[in-house]
Amino acid sequence: MRAKTFKGGVHLHYFKEATASKNIEIMPEPERVTLPVSQHLGAPAELIVAVGDQVKAGQIIAQANGFVSVPVHASISGKVTAVNELPHPNGKNATMVVIENDHSGATVFSPKSNLAELSAEQIRDLMLQIGLVGMGGAGFPTHVKYQPVDGKRVDTVILNGAECEPYLTCDHRLMVEKSEKVILGLQAMMKAAGVDQAYIGIEVNKPDAIEVMTSAAAVDSRIQVVPLEVKYPQGEEKMLINATTKRTVPTGGLPIDVGVVVDNIATAVALAKGIQEGIPLISRVVTVTGAVNNPRNLSVKLGTSISELIDYCNGFSGTPGRIILGGPMTGPAQYRLDLPVIKTTSGVLIQERGEIQLLEDSTCVRCARCVDVCPYNMIPCFVAEAIEVNDLALAEKYGIMDCRECGSCTFVCPARRPIVQDVKTAKAKIMAAKKKQ
Repeated sequence: MRAKTFKGGVHLHYFKEATASKNIEIMPEPERVTLPVSQHLGAPAELIVAVGDQVKAGQIIAQANGFVSVPVHASISGKVTAVNELPHPNGKNATMVVIENDHSGATVFSPKSNLAELSAEQIRDLMLQIGLVGMGGAGFPTHVKYQPVDGKRVDTVILNGAECEPYLTCDHRLMVEKSEKVILGLQAMMKAAGVDQAYIGIEVNKPDAIEVMTSAAAVDSRIQVVPLEVKYPQGEEKMLINATTKRTVPTGGLPIDVGVVVDNIATAVALAKGIQEGIPLISRVVTVTGAVNNPRNLSVKLGTSISELIDYCNGFSGTPGRIILGGPMTGPAQYRLDLPVIKTTSGVLIQERGEIQLLEDSTCVRCARCVDVCPYNMIPCFVAEAIEVNDLALAEKYGIMDCRECGSCTFVCPARRPIVQDVKTAKAKIMAAKKKQ
């Protein structure tokens, strides 16, 4: 089958060799975890524990606080020793719960279920109860995606197995090692959405994952594995929808507008664990790679510090110049190592100081490379010029709010214009102004 793709995008060097063939290792529980009450888009969860409380792994420590919200669970058993405002991976301070490990192994998991016995409503409720969110980076509460919407009909669920960000291999390894759980989680999503059609999109640079998932999907004729061209941002949901179904999400629209729900491989596995084992989302697989002595794919308890992951990988292999949570195209650079792993932490990438080039930007030369690669059919150079003169209304007219900040424009710009950085700042100003209206 010919690999499918979308219009635009860029071809990168993917740097996945260091971990693509390495099995997932379970990292030992840390001595303490630091758990933010907000690890998702929407309203932060409401704290329901206090300093001095004893908690068990799987116990809710912060309950959902609104429709677009999910609970947060203790990832280890132990004593709550602090509740403080601490630095969050999103760059701000946030309320966090610190739990000291008592190593008792005490748990309080939900009862195990059987998918055949669960209704669509019960699956959606389970998604909420286990604190499930999109684990590819967005962190949108999963149960919200599957709620029926008046006037909208969903007929397709798509699992994103593209993993198009360089360096990251956590979803790749989950497909190879946990294929049955991927399929079970997908079947649960299909039941929750009431659909009889699903696709798993996988880039062709993961032939082992395509082979294993095709075999696993053979148990359900409604599920099709779709090979995708190796191109960034192949895994962005609008691009994935277009590549697999040829449907185009309208400007300002959502996947549901074309009858689709998109989810991540890790999210499907977490849902399967919730059904089969009653385990809430208290751990995830993280790729630790780049300038470390032993790059690995690690199954990590949420709340573990980034420094402990690096130490477990035998430390830095050179002088670190940049630390990124996620991939290099969209992951935020961090300035400290005591940040916790949260539900959306797919990777820890260390770049050596010698790898980083500090380049000065210059005047736009109107080469239109950014236009050629933009997967959202924008004219990024026009957007950037509008931002430069602080004409945010014009930037909106040029479609800035449809930009998903994939970074393709900045990657190809010969003038080294910081287009994505400017877009992020401008969008924040636009949203702040709208909130005041």
